[in-house]
Amino acid sequence: MGELTFFLGLLIKQTREGMFMHQGTYTKDVLKKFDMGEAKPLSTPMSTTTALDEDKEGEAMDQKEYRSMIGSLLYLTVMIPDIQFAVYLCARFQSSP
Repeated sequence: MGELTFFLGLLIKQTREGMFMHQGTYTKDVLKKFDMGEAKPLSTPMSTTTALDEDKEGEAMDQKEYRSMIGSLLYLTVMIPDIQFAVYLCARFQSSP
C-alpha cells in the first residue's frame, strides 16, 4: 500500500495486514558506513554466555570510529531488542576497542 519515512530513520509501512514500523534504511546505511554492507544476517541472537577477550595479534581499531559504531547500534536496539546483548557487550570495550 505505502511507506512513509518518519523521524530518526523510522519507516512506517502500511499493508493489508496492518501498519508496521522498521528501520531498514537506517540499518543498511549503518552497515555501509562501517564497511559491513556484505555482512550476512543471522536468525538467532548472540548467546548470553559469549565472552570477548583481547586479540593480542590483531590491529587496534580507531576509538572514534568504534564509538560511532556503538552509538549507531545502540540507537538500533530500541527497535531491534535481539541485538541488545551483543551491542552492550561490545560497548564495554570503548576505551580499548
